[in-house]
Amino acid sequence: MSFLSAQGILIFFLLGMFVFSLFSEQFLSQSNIMTVVRQASIIGIIAVGVTVVIIGGNLDLSVGSMLSFSTVLVVDLHDKIGPTNAILMMFALTLMIGAVNGILIGFLRLNSLIVTLAMLSAIQGFVLIYSGGQNVDIADQEGTWFAFFGRGYLGGIAVPILLFGLLAILVQVVMSYTGYGRRIFAVGGNPMAAVYSGIRKNWCVFSTYLISAFCVACAALVLGSRVMGSQNNVGQGYELLVLAGIILGGTSLLGGAGSIWKTVVGVLILGFIQNGLLLMGYPYYIQWIVTWVIIILAVWLDLANKRKSLFTTHS
Repeated sequence: MSFLSAQGILIFFLLGMFVFSLFSEQFLSQSNIMTVVRQASIIGIIAVGVTVVIIGGNLDLSVGSMLSFSTVLVVDLHDKIGPTNAILMMFALTLMIGAVNGILIGFLRLNSLIVTLAMLSAIQGFVLIYSGGQNVDIADQEGTWFAFFGRGYLGGIAVPILLFGLLAILVQVVMSYTGYGRRIFAVGGNPMAAVYSGIRKNWCVFSTYLISAFCVACAALVLGSRVMGSQNNVGQGYELLVLAGIILGGTSLLGGAGSIWKTVVGVLILGFIQNGLLLMGYPYYIQWIVTWVIIILAVWLDLANKRKSLFTTHS
């Protein structure tokens, strides 16, 4: 029973991979695997940053609208001020949004769920005002180096995959082997004890939202340069997919526990399940239902692992 509660999601994933491979010969092909990883890279890049926020004991539900804002901004500014300046401007303004989240939650000590949920709504409103409700596109899509980030390859590997991998490695090293990472775990695990030990909790929380915003900006760069255009609601629903991947990876929503590597695995699990459903001919909206089931299952197994039982003994 303890093995099932601890490794249940891995068993579920392996069984799912086996079932999907029975229905589609393409599922385990090299081309399909690389396609899935490439498609999952945008969600994964964002999830890396949000994992740091959650380890620190908070949530960030604004990443979906922030992705819409950043993607629309960098694409729209590409033809107006050039790709280099557009990228720099997009990163700067996205980090400013992260700073606002960090100030409200870290220094004013407002509830992260409420703040980021409100920010999700506010940012989407700003996007619609900025774009006038219209989609944006890059005029000369064939003559700009901007496409490299979303469509390019280095050493035969797609740039989005490389960026995802490099960010995951960097943040994993920081969280596992530096004093900063240990402080984030301490703040998320026991905020009061962290403060008494001399850790500046407000600055730690503030920094986690800057990391989250930076990762969103990187994802927007990949998304905008891959599509070479953007809808004004392109990031809608990404916050759910990001949280699903993080939860699947075993990061505790209570804070103080988690791993970037496990988040990467969780995001890939989600990507392969969605890909398998598509290959089996299920419509896109079925993925949302399955995602909900997966989140509930993952949270249940996580709680079961903590209390050493699949079912609570309390009435």
